[in-house]
Amino acid sequence: MRRLLRIALSLVTLAGAALSCSAQDRVRLMRVPDGGIQPEVAVDSRGTVHLVYLKGDPAHSDVYYVRSSDWGATFSTPIRVNSVQGSAIAIGSIRGARLAVTKDGQVYVAWNGSRPDSGGVTPAAGGSDAFDHMPMLFAKLNASGTAFEPERNLMRLTYGLDGGGSVAAGGHGDVYVAWHGNRRGLALDEGHRRVWVARSRDQGAGFALEHAVNVQSTGACGCCALGIFVDRQGTIYVLYRTATGTVHRDIHLLVSRDRGRTFEDRLLDKWTIGACPMTSVAFAQAGHSVRVAWQTKSQVYFASVPDGTLDASKPIAAPGSGKLRKYPALAVNSTGDTLLEWTDGTGWGARGSLAWRVFDRQGRPLGETGRVPAPGLPAWSFGAAFAKPDGGFVVLY
Repeated sequence: MRRLLRIALSLVTLAGAALSCSAQDRVRLMRVPDGGIQPEVAVDSRGTVHLVYLKGDPAHSDVYYVRSSDWGATFSTPIRVNSVQGSAIAIGSIRGARLAVTKDGQVYVAWNGSRPDSGGVTPAAGGSDAFDHMPMLFAKLNASGTAFEPERNLMRLTYGLDGGGSVAAGGHGDVYVAWHGNRRGLALDEGHRRVWVARSRDQGAGFALEHAVNVQSTGACGCCALGIFVDRQGTIYVLYRTATGTVHRDIHLLVSRDRGRTFEDRLLDKWTIGACPMTSVAFAQAGHSVRVAWQTKSQVYFASVPDGTLDASKPIAAPGSGKLRKYPALAVNSTGDTLLEWTDGTGWGARGSLAWRVFDRQGRPLGETGRVPAPGLPAWSFGAAFAKPDGGFVVLY
């Protein structure tokens, strides 16, 4: 009996070792095409990989779009998304392009504008600097997939855009663009900032006026990005950082089950700091739940939220420690394994490193942590990832 037990334990150990090795072997590393930075990636139901990235002057960048029908082995010729040259921002790493793709491959892109005159809407009154009037821009790929329609500024009631906005697409032609800012006529401070969502019911052809969706008077961390996501059931999720009393910079999750009309709120993580940490968030669908990721202090975390609920699991931290872990990204494969990706040691305009780890569906780490050592990650950049049908992952940087 003892001999059989030893054999069984040995088999378990060998199986664990094989799984550990295979987890790392299943990750393929890839540079963003065209030397781009700040990748954002999505895969549609037909297996087409869609990718946007930034290039050019960090203060006046351009957004480019490519796609791949062979899981990243080759990409199409880049298409510039922004019709106004240099109207995107790479500085700060949190204001760049965000991507949403429907099941049938309709592509939407949103980004913080670098010029107040971009997007065709007169800048809102208020503020004392041109930066206070930067637009929240949106563009959609045309029906032939050959060019993007001219971008539009969706900020009609608000001003003071700073931290990065986000875009998501649901069923029934719904498109949602989210950002945080101040209402016209109110002071430009973090305590008065709200989370705003502009909704389209016709595949981005037209948008209703933006409306505030955070139900608590939390303020919003001025130079932190937020995220918006729609799950397979049509539930909408918004992840953002507060600025209550200018020091309570906590992560809150907002959830809407009625196509964005009303939202419920849940506190996910606390962080007391009297400064803006310039953070970002991430989402990924995982079967009947949604993975969410964020940064607190010098660490990144992810948790699982069952579809249509606020019932987030206990946060799971990236293993080990680093200098300053930021900008998480997520990908989930068909078996429920999660790849968590993050940057380490990046600074203002400085290069850094990229790291990732695969976790099983119970949140247990598999294999070792993969890395692109410093200074391999370009300045102002971060990583993105997607899952392949064979269970593998592709990491882009």
